[in-house]
Amino acid sequence: MDKAHPERRLLPLTLGAIGVVYGDIGTSPLYTLHEVFGPEAGVPLDAPHLIGAASTVFWALMFVVTLKYVILILRADNRGEGGIMALTALAVAAAGATSARRGFLLMVGLFGAALFYGDSVITPAMSVVSAVEGLGIVAPHLERYVLPIAVGVLIALFIVQRQSTGVVGRMFGPVLTLWFLVLAGTGLVQIVC
Repeated sequence: MDKAHPERRLLPLTLGAIGVVYGDIGTSPLYTLHEVFGPEAGVPLDAPHLIGAASTVFWALMFVVTLKYVILILRADNRGEGGIMALTALAVAAAGATSARRGFLLMVGLFGAALFYGDSVITPAMSVVSAVEGLGIVAPHLERYVLPIAVGVLIALFIVQRQSTGVVGRMFGPVLTLWFLVLAGTGLVQIVC
């Protein structure tokens, strides 16, 4: 980092963080509202239910981001390292010499890691398939290509992801920033009109 002019690196770092951290959160609306109003849910697609679903999603994201990330996770680090395993190591170290307490905290940490790995496996597939599904809606004759395109996109993503988190952030930061601006713009238009 440029120590003389740290502000020069702020925008690229911010875009990278948006690309890495908020990719999951930003793409969740692609499939969340579809699942809420799907035929198996039985929720009617009308104004009160739409506002209620959007409000629930909004406040859930606000609480998760604010409480989990800003208040808890960003304040707890293990010598600069984060993540569930680093936080588990901190908790186990703080538990003292009581082996039952240490064992319990270790098991909770491992359970959290298992949840994280499960989420890491299913979320990219759900996000990509949900994004590509729009092809079948816009052009129904292309619906048979949704799954092969989604698989191709996932393979490409995982190949790129092997390079580094920084590369992923630089690639997806501007895209997600544009996505958030489009979401905000369309929401603002609907509020004003």
